Amino acid sequence: MSRREGSLEDPQTDSSISSLPHLEAKIHQTHSLARLLTKYAEQLLQEYVQHQGDPFGLPGFSPPRLPVAGLSAPAPGHAGLPAPERLRLDAAALAALPPLLDVVRRRQAELNPRAPRLLRRLEDAARQARALGAAVEAVLAALGAETRGPRPEPAAAAAAAAAAAGVFLAKVLGLRVCGLYRDWVSRTEADLGQLVPGCPA
Repeated sequence: MSRREGSLEDPQTDSSISSLPHLEAKIHQTHSLARLLTKYAEQLLQEYVQHQGDPFGLPGFSPPRLPVAGLSAPAPGHAGLPAPERLRLDAAALAALPPLLDVVRRRQAELNPRAPRLLRRLEDAARQARALGAAVEAVLAALGAETRGPRPEPAAAAAAAAAAAGVFLAKVLGLRVCGLYRDWVSRTEADLGQLVPGCPA
């Protein structure tokens, strides 16, 4: 991941003609990274559910949709926004996810200390979200689009909510965060796919 991430941060040249292949390379690399992380995010969600016990994973189980401080699911109208605006929203969500995933990992370390693979996946997901977010920011910079300032980290509020919640609600909150990670990585893949020539949207 780190090698791929590093390759996305090369300085952009001033010439628009010479920078076109550079921009296309950034978009291709970032799209490939997002596609790979979409698979990892789905695996993380499945692994998470497997370790929560009943009623998680049972057919027909519908957990309450707890709000997550500082982060929501992609809006229904997201796909209709201009490409730079979509990518800015993607980057902001990816920046908000790592501290949330860290909170979930710490809570799961208490609830499932004998699930090292799940804990490792959560740790990896936080690192991967940072890498993809940095790559999307690099694409925005290459497109000449301004990126917005950092959002306040929701980790403190999420940590307080997780600590105050009972075991069931803490598990539901973790499920929600893992689901949001999958949704935003998948959304980022789709948004970048629209910029890749010959790639289905």
